[in-house]
Amino acid sequence: MMQRLRRHRLFWVGVLYFAQGLPFGLFYDTFPVYFRQRGVDLQEIGVLSLLGLAWTLKFLWAPAVDRVRGHRRWMFAADLGMGLVLAAFAARAGVGPWALALVAGFTVLSATNDIAIDGYTIELLPRREFGRANGLRIGFYRVGLLAAGTVLMLVDHVGWTAAYLAAGGLVALLGLACLAAPPERAPAAAGRGVRAAVELRAIARRPGAAAIVAAFLCGAVWLADRAAGWSQGHPGFWGWVLAAAALPVAASAAWRALSPGGDGTASVDITRGPVFGALFEMLRRPGIVPVVLFILTFKLADTSMGFMIKPFWVDCGFSPGQIGLVSVNIGIGLSILGGLAGGWFTDRVGVFHALWILGLAQAVSNLGYAAAAFVVPAAGDGAAPALAHRAVMYGASALESFTGGLGTAAFLAFLMAIVDKRRSATEYAVLSSVFALSRSVAGWAGGYGAAALGYGPYFLLTFFLAFPAFAFLPWVRHMLHYAAVQPEWGQGGGGPAEARIGGDE
Repeated sequence: MMQRLRRHRLFWVGVLYFAQGLPFGLFYDTFPVYFRQRGVDLQEIGVLSLLGLAWTLKFLWAPAVDRVRGHRRWMFAADLGMGLVLAAFAARAGVGPWALALVAGFTVLSATNDIAIDGYTIELLPRREFGRANGLRIGFYRVGLLAAGTVLMLVDHVGWTAAYLAAGGLVALLGLACLAAPPERAPAAAGRGVRAAVELRAIARRPGAAAIVAAFLCGAVWLADRAAGWSQGHPGFWGWVLAAAALPVAASAAWRALSPGGDGTASVDITRGPVFGALFEMLRRPGIVPVVLFILTFKLADTSMGFMIKPFWVDCGFSPGQIGLVSVNIGIGLSILGGLAGGWFTDRVGVFHALWILGLAQAVSNLGYAAAAFVVPAAGDGAAPALAHRAVMYGASALESFTGGLGTAAFLAFLMAIVDKRRSATEYAVLSSVFALSRSVAGWAGGYGAAALGYGPYFLLTFFLAFPAFAFLPWVRHMLHYAAVQPEWGQGGGGPAEARIGGDE
């Protein structure tokens, strides 16, 4: 039985995404408590959180993971490194510069592990299993987060040293498990044949390509600034960033004008380069701009409302215990069930049909919270919400959690389906960062919207924010078909059903 389970691809999806969720939970749940108990002030703990930028900017070194093949070895090395970091915390109590360096190493290793796991999963699975795989991914990732909370609970019983040793042993064990996973079936890396130095010289001789790279790096700075707040209190920050980005573009144009003969790099195919090759190849695909706009807007209704839900509960008089039980704990369980159901449905009807059907379901859930906002009154004089009002709020929470899992399963299956398996880690990291961009902006704008309109009208508005994404569905369908018929991408392996985009192809 166990031997047969080990050969099952979806079993490994569960193991690997548990291994992805656990370190993320340790960073955001365990480390802050540890440092606070040792007297670290809140400002320093806030600075510590900036190390989480590693997950935001992981697309910058994802090409290295794709270039040096063998994702299982990357996972093993990253997990072993994180296990050693946790063992170091167990061996040396207290805090200091060494602790900051260890946490920085932990986040970079965890982000690298994420890159390798995503790339491995895409390379391992046939297209027909992307839906179920992402349903399991949603569930086991959250189980990994919950396991990190269990490590924190251990501290009360066995102390920090034993808790860190247990966590480190578990992470290292997961690394060993990665080595036992089935080998990937991917073709050779797409970036072979063009050295990085040649690629960069070729980009430097093409002003348009240099401008694309500069814009890409500016986007990376913007993502980092959203977390680090570098621009706050520095009015000229973005002026300097844009000037720094414009300089290499201008230098590229001048170089091309002064040496039109070139140095032999004019004929280099930069889409085959190991550093930015994946980016240029993706930009060359037909309909990529509408597809990127779809990625930016598909979860817009969800993310615009998401950051305002907990404040809404508080303002309606619900206690932290009620919020934690219903909106967090039960919500996680329902989102896991939604992910599993959404994954099954995606595999049954195809990615394209699942996107618009489950996308509609995801949007309708916003109407539940809009109705609750018009029905449930604001808290007054500390009175607890009436039973009928609690029922309305709990129902809205259950609907939002379950349908959020439905839409997420289809959306992640879509991202997996449109990447080239030869550069799966890089392309998936870039696409997921595009999505992170919209999530960041939507969360920021949500506070202004709710404050200006009130909860009820704002939640109703977020329902309509779901529909701009549907305008891009024709390009989405075309991109799914384009990805399915590229033989060199390694998307095959599942027979005729492998090319199914919707339910009618």
